[in-house]
Amino acid sequence: MNEPVILRNSFAMGLIAVLQIVAPAVIAVACLYAVFIAYGEPVEQYVNSMALLVGLLALLFSRPSRMLQPQLLPGSFPIAIWVVVRWVALLVVLLAIGYVTRFSAYYSRRAVLTWASLTPGLILIASLVLSEMMRRLLRDPKNARRTVVAGYNEPSLRLAKRLMHSTDFCMTVEGFFDDRGAERLNVNEDMRMLGKLNDLPAYVRQHGIGVIFIALPIRHVRRVMDLVDELRDTTASIYYVPDIFVFDLIQARSGVIDGIPVIAMCETPLWGYRAATKRLTDILISGLVLLLISPLMLALAVAVKCSSPGPAIFRQRRYGLNGEEITVLKFRTMRVQEEGAEVIQATKGDPRTTRIGRFLRRYSLDELPQLINVLQGSMSLVGPRPHAVEHNEMYRKLIKGYMVRHKVLPGVTGLAQVNGMRGETRTLDQMEARVRYDLEYLRNWSIGLDLKIIAKTIVRVLNDSQAF
Repeated sequence: MNEPVILRNSFAMGLIAVLQIVAPAVIAVACLYAVFIAYGEPVEQYVNSMALLVGLLALLFSRPSRMLQPQLLPGSFPIAIWVVVRWVALLVVLLAIGYVTRFSAYYSRRAVLTWASLTPGLILIASLVLSEMMRRLLRDPKNARRTVVAGYNEPSLRLAKRLMHSTDFCMTVEGFFDDRGAERLNVNEDMRMLGKLNDLPAYVRQHGIGVIFIALPIRHVRRVMDLVDELRDTTASIYYVPDIFVFDLIQARSGVIDGIPVIAMCETPLWGYRAATKRLTDILISGLVLLLISPLMLALAVAVKCSSPGPAIFRQRRYGLNGEEITVLKFRTMRVQEEGAEVIQATKGDPRTTRIGRFLRRYSLDELPQLINVLQGSMSLVGPRPHAVEHNEMYRKLIKGYMVRHKVLPGVTGLAQVNGMRGETRTLDQMEARVRYDLEYLRNWSIGLDLKIIAKTIVRVLNDSQAF
């Protein structure tokens, strides 16, 4: 597939994806300077201008075309074709610009020809090395995702065989679910029938299944939609094999696995370079903010400690990425902790809140320690707000698609919070509205949206009637 369904170690994979885009530009510019210096040519304004233009064009042409990359990981030959085609395109653009501007006379032909001949070989070597690094990550057994298939038919059988026979996809196929019996289907002895379609959601939850392929005929579209709704109460990635869009789902996009078309029906928006970009943004912003406000955080910790008996930091159990439990840090604002069999949300005028706690809650200063969670990688600056584990277990049964919000890291702030969905949720309707905003965030994620939410959060914190 063009966008891998493998998401473990997504930061490392995303970093390699970023390098695959940036490396051609860096190599082309570095090689240009090296050749001119080696020939004793002066590195003047015209060379610097050419280097800037080459870098921009290389970045523009560096992303592989979907037509040239039909597999999850392309082989050496497709990579070589991609490098040659893109390099020829870059040279054609450079020649056209040089002809129109008449600047080509200012450059040494010997140096330019040497550079044009040497650079594509270096780019090819770097591309092959990065592709092999990605391949090794995908082949690492620790990154393998357990996979099941809904529907036993020719397309699903071909898909399963190719997944099992290729380590590049890093998936272990456990078996099939179908309402027809194994005898009627004449199931191959290499394949396992795990149960009926109604058994699939429970099996996924109990066995930690990471990827589900639904390969039911399109005439069963209603059954497919019902099955997807039932699987929303999991964190598994769901793909529909027939190449037909009939759903309004999270990050729906099409792809191909070794010639078999699939559709992402419920997937994270953070794949490849997107994951690396978001993580780098989290690290830079949270690290800088923590450095600047460390004296303030120390003063607040002392104030909390002196205000009432108990620790300065309150640790809360929450669900994080893929529904895994994490510990969220906050400044303690109450005299008693809320962890227990039943979690009681903080309310306006809550008698448990301390005097310093009311001040911290009013301006969201109690959330500042979560910047440490962001640096640790268990949270992001922007994402769906993490709820208490007990609330998750309750609402996942009441709100369709509730667990899909865990396809990304929970955030210090989120789209729901900047749209008035902050504070206590007294009714089911209020929680449903919050979840709708969370799912909208997953559908439309971008770095620009994150920065917009951060800016709105700062404004709302200073004037928020719902803070208490």
